[in-house]
Amino acid sequence: MKVLIVDDEAPARERLAQLVEDIGGYQVVAGARNGDEAVRLAQQHGPQVVLMDIRMPGKDGLDAARELALQRQPPAIIFVTAYGEHALDAFQASGVDYLLKPVRRERLQQALTRACSLNRAQLEALEEQREQPPGDGRQHILCRRRGALELIPVAEIHYFQAEHKYVTVCHTEGEDLIEESLRQLEDEFADRFVRIHRNALVARDRLLGLEKDLDGRRYLLLRGVSQRLEVSRRHVADVRRLLRDRGDAGTG
Repeated sequence: MKVLIVDDEAPARERLAQLVEDIGGYQVVAGARNGDEAVRLAQQHGPQVVLMDIRMPGKDGLDAARELALQRQPPAIIFVTAYGEHALDAFQASGVDYLLKPVRRERLQQALTRACSLNRAQLEALEEQREQPPGDGRQHILCRRRGALELIPVAEIHYFQAEHKYVTVCHTEGEDLIEESLRQLEDEFADRFVRIHRNALVARDRLLGLEKDLDGRRYLLLRGVSQRLEVSRRHVADVRRLLRDRGDAGTG
């Protein structure tokens, strides 16, 4: 398994290279000082994994990762940085993991294992997602499940629900956590999901009806889901309108 290391500081590159060598089973094929050099060396050496710093002079790691994702056989990107505030951006740039400096050998080994865990079907789905014309939207959501990267088809998602800094994805196979914002998901999937509460987006084709409890609170019934979701007052009218347009009953 070939590895490219990208960091503007030589000591950092050398330390990562030594950790990779200590782990075994991986070959460091080159080291890059910035994003432009990373793209060039990736084209030259064809690494399967790139250990990518984020803050670098010139093209940063996020931009370089997005460019590498367009390659015919894109490498798995593991971001390595001293700054924790870039975690969400790194995930959205299709990073398979995110390591904070100083990197521990055990944590690096775990990340490298994750980078190698995509099966053929997942790789084909990611490739299909990359080839979609702009504006078509993603067909899969990335999540991490039991230490591996997994793909959830958007068509199988019942709802997204935010809690603290994570979002729970409820889908036909269960539930998973993702590190994406509800607002960004709402903007991206406005034609497929509707906001019913400040903390929840629901698939439009799962809407079944509304129920009201003794205290006047309204709850949404969903197809294929036993759990009821509370609908906030500001969103009740929108949900009723959608249900009415679909001709569904139970819109109390």
